[in-house]
Amino acid sequence: MTGGETLDAAVALLRQRALPLLAVAAPLAIVEQAVLFVWRAMLDLDPPVYWPDDPSLPWWMMISAGFAMEAFVIALLGAYAGAAAGPALLGRKASHAEIWRRYRPLSAIPLALVLGGVAYAAAFGGFLGLILIWVLFGLAPAVLTFERARNPMTAVGRSAALSTRAGMRAGGLRLLGYGVWLAIRFALGTGWTAAAEMLGTIPGSQTWMVWAVPAAWAFANTLAYAALACLDAVLVAETRIRTEGLDIAVGRARSRGEDGTAALVVAKR
Repeated sequence: MTGGETLDAAVALLRQRALPLLAVAAPLAIVEQAVLFVWRAMLDLDPPVYWPDDPSLPWWMMISAGFAMEAFVIALLGAYAGAAAGPALLGRKASHAEIWRRYRPLSAIPLALVLGGVAYAAAFGGFLGLILIWVLFGLAPAVLTFERARNPMTAVGRSAALSTRAGMRAGGLRLLGYGVWLAIRFALGTGWTAAAEMLGTIPGSQTWMVWAVPAAWAFANTLAYAALACLDAVLVAETRIRTEGLDIAVGRARSRGEDGTAALVVAKR
């Protein structure tokens, strides 16, 4: 697939599994904004941009925490999207309950916590490390459930291997997807209020924006986190088709009268 087709495939997977993905993403996005709301109030930051006159250590800690929380949420959702991508790739109908049974929470949740913690440290130390983590290890939750990896560390290793193949195509597309959804989130979270203020059409805007902007960011993040998780699952499948011949393995399995599920599993990894 082209880059655009990959993003479209991620949206198609999101539409197929919108109910469980958004049902999980929404409360987590609300909690994230609640935490940041309190933090911003302590730093006396004004919406919609929340940019301080003099950036300080507490502000930098808040920004790092924001990246950590979104990495955690996307990882949790990525494990579900990975579990859903297998049946979707095979064209096999599966209920939401069946996908949850494939979720592997005892591995997915600790992996998400670790990725969130590492993201915080990397963001606090500079964004270069955060980009490397996003590119190399972000596919791990989807790998965990799509490939039925033995443990989280195996999934992390596979994520790095898949992300760096074909000229780091998967890693690059993951960055592209993040950039696309960042632009959408910024437009939904700040653009409409900034435009309204410029036109002078909202009286008393500072009063209601204190609540409206975090609500807008929570709504935008709910959609973005679910979409990015689905993109991770699609990238795992597409990279394996491109570099490992996964489609050929599935076709051979079907020719033997099997459904192809076993072809998704990477043996001894």
